[in-house]
Amino acid sequence: MPDQTRPFLVPYVVWHPKFAAGKDLANALLEHFRRKLYENVAGGTGLSVMFRSEPAPGSSVPLAINLEDAYTTAIVVFVESSLAADPDWVKYVQGLSAQTQAAGLKALLFPVAIDEKGLSIGLDEQALRWNLWTGTDEELRQRLISKLTYEFCRMLRHYLEHIKRPDEEVDELERFLQRVQIFLSHSKHDDDGERIAKLIRDRLNADGNLATFFDVLDIPAGLRFQQVLLKQVRQSAVVAIHTDSYSSREWCRREIIEAKRWNVPLVVANCITNQDERAFPYLGNVPIVRMDPQLANRIDVIIARLLDEVLKDFLWRCRVQLVGTGDPAIVFVPRQPELVSLTALPSQTVAPKPTIVYPDPPLSGEEQQLFADLAPQVQLKSMTEWLAGVDK
Repeated sequence: MPDQTRPFLVPYVVWHPKFAAGKDLANALLEHFRRKLYENVAGGTGLSVMFRSEPAPGSSVPLAINLEDAYTTAIVVFVESSLAADPDWVKYVQGLSAQTQAAGLKALLFPVAIDEKGLSIGLDEQALRWNLWTGTDEELRQRLISKLTYEFCRMLRHYLEHIKRPDEEVDELERFLQRVQIFLSHSKHDDDGERIAKLIRDRLNADGNLATFFDVLDIPAGLRFQQVLLKQVRQSAVVAIHTDSYSSREWCRREIIEAKRWNVPLVVANCITNQDERAFPYLGNVPIVRMDPQLANRIDVIIARLLDEVLKDFLWRCRVQLVGTGDPAIVFVPRQPELVSLTALPSQTVAPKPTIVYPDPPLSGEEQQLFADLAPQVQLKSMTEWLAGVDK
């Protein structure tokens, strides 16, 4: 039986104490991955980001890293001139590299090349090239967070497949490199929808790493593609490009309903220019990113938010895989339930009194009352509430 208290993923951040910007960069990662966005699906305080910078007592380098403390471990190392000039630290980082390589894909080292001298320690092939990126400090930090987020997604997806099918013989690397599909849901009936969809697609394809992680799906038009479209939505992460005509288009509405029914990661890009005559109700209960449709200058923010949703989804699925009972009356959903969640419930004959379990915190009183009025047979419990009942 897997240990349910063992973290699914622990990121470590390693930097030389003479690297002045190291602490600020490490804190940016800490603040991102420990915020409530991840706490609610992973439990506890989100992802436990650990630091390795200060030397251990009686040593010139930090404590060792135990890869057995978590199911998967990511080690982020800021490699730069101070580290490269310190033989003890070079040996320490090279030891971490050998340690992760021996562990296979459950532990990975991610060197971040802050300058050219950082590449001299022999990790240049796998390094993220911070030294070649351009932009403000905030933009560089966001780019680093996004790149690490999708690498963490890969690690968790690999781990999830392993615990679901532990005895299945597969090509581990091939499974690790499989892409996450993105479905760009948009209207072709205004000036902005298709243009913004192409801009997002081009941005993803222009980034070599993102292009190898995401498989961007074009949306063909015409009812003859009905089965293909709905099938793709069910297995993709979805960006809904909400322009003025979006809610009026049948296929846009159907794509959103399908995404909600199958609980896939979903982000709404709010690109309204003038007005939406009838706001589509199922566009709620998910992250919404505002973007001026003419400037289209927040595409990186949209992509970053989608990456967060994909990582959240993998964290939730890992958690469910470990605590799930196999009872058809217990239905786990990755976000706070809404009325469309009722469509995922088994039939009354299979489960007369089903329970929907969802990430913390518990629903507000007015939302719970609405469910009680419309579906009194359904129990709603946050994961903490449900686990407390299971443990009794």
